[in-house]
Amino acid sequence: MTIKLHCFGESGNAYKAALTLELSGLEWEPVFVDFFNGATRSPEFLELNSMGEAPVMVDGDVILSQSGVIQDYVSSKSGKLGGKSAAERREILRWQFWDNHKMSSQAGMTRFLMNFIPEDKRPAEVIAFMQGRLNAAYKTLEHELADKNWLVGNAMTIADISCCGYLFYPEPFGFIRADWPNIDTWLSQIEETPGWKHPYDLMPGSPADRA
Repeated sequence: MTIKLHCFGESGNAYKAALTLELSGLEWEPVFVDFFNGATRSPEFLELNSMGEAPVMVDGDVILSQSGVIQDYVSSKSGKLGGKSAAERREILRWQFWDNHKMSSQAGMTRFLMNFIPEDKRPAEVIAFMQGRLNAAYKTLEHELADKNWLVGNAMTIADISCCGYLFYPEPFGFIRADWPNIDTWLSQIEETPGWKHPYDLMPGSPADRA
């Protein structure tokens, strides 16, 4: 049975789930969520996910939301990207929780405020504050990658996919890849992984569609 992922290309959290599925080898297909026209607030979508958020994964009778949970499910089902021991799995969870709290939540909000609302409504002080928090997160990631290729163990895991979720997007939000050489090398390794795709190539929906 083909796994369905309700997603849209602009979402970094959806990208984490989609890239995990793509690299897992499981059969899956994207289902476009028209977020910018209010699809996640529709009665039909709220019945699927009462949190009103994308992504949502449907695998037969299994319906999951939250990208980290979807990643864990896909990794467990496929036997890939999940670490080689209980200790590694705990370390993966540690980085996923860190990313959700310290990086992706800040990056998602900042990118939205800087690119997806009218220019005259963009709160400069809020954006500057969020970019400061993001800079601290980049420093943490840069330091962690100083002497290792991957965040956990000796191969890519869902920890890497979680933490890179927003860093491939072209829209400005305060991340300049060249300023962070260890992160840059790590992102290049991810890009070179067989099966890797850019978010706008992996999922339907991009700013160009709404231009």
